[in-house]
Amino acid sequence: MPTPPYVLALREKVGTALLWMPGATAVVLRPAPDGGADEVLLVERSDNGWWTPVTGVVDPGEHPATTAVRECLEEAGVVCEVEGLVRVHVLPEMTYDNGDRAQYLDLTFRCRWVSGEPRAADEESTDARWWPLDGLPDMPADLRARLDLAVAWDGGPAHL
Repeated sequence: MPTPPYVLALREKVGTALLWMPGATAVVLRPAPDGGADEVLLVERSDNGWWTPVTGVVDPGEHPATTAVRECLEEAGVVCEVEGLVRVHVLPEMTYDNGDRAQYLDLTFRCRWVSGEPRAADEESTDARWWPLDGLPDMPADLRARLDLAVAWDGGPAHL
């Protein structure tokens, strides 16, 4: 579901005013089945065609790690497990085509694949698949930074 119901309810009250929202990014990794480079789960977004890690808005009262796991299942049909928080970052304010303004606190998690083969599981994605880490598609710099930090994560504290 592209816009959570609670955000739609807020928009009825505040119109296009700036909303501060927590979000989660799930960088899901797995060893390549053929013994090649490790792979990362990416989805092709239906709104702009970018290949990106799975992202989503944290529901009220939901732990952000739970959001990462939920979004992977909803968007790509993949079950994953969170290994750790790798980055906490404030994204720039954005304005959507309809005039809605939002700013996100992104919490990026490194995740491990548990089961499932990727597919476009909802209307937010047109495709989902495993990409070898040595053959990634182009993506915006901030999304690539999230991915790179998750791949390099050594179990230490998150980058702030």
